[in-house]
Amino acid sequence: IGEQVSLKCSFKSSSPITESLTVDWTYRPLTGGQMETIFHYQSVPYPTTVGKFKDRISWVGNVAKGDASIAIQSPVMSDNGTFICSVKNPPDV
Repeated sequence: IGEQVSLKCSFKSSSPITESLTVDWTYRPLTGGQMETIFHYQSVPYPTTVGKFKDRISWVGNVAKGDASIAIQSPVMSDNGTFICSVKNPPDV
């Protein structure tokens, strides 16, 4: 609580990394409910501009090294939930 937390995500791809590679992070609260996209990456990071993670997510990954990690600033107990990292590198999905 209160300290920046890193959410690690690593990937391997059989295709060369190109600008068509995308990373999507989704989140569902512990209490259940809707999955929401909290972060998108395609060539540049697109953190969410709405919801509880607005202005608190930063890109710490490096796709050239197979890293799609993000960091969350000032986490609180209510951030608890399921975080899913999805990487697509066409044609390898």
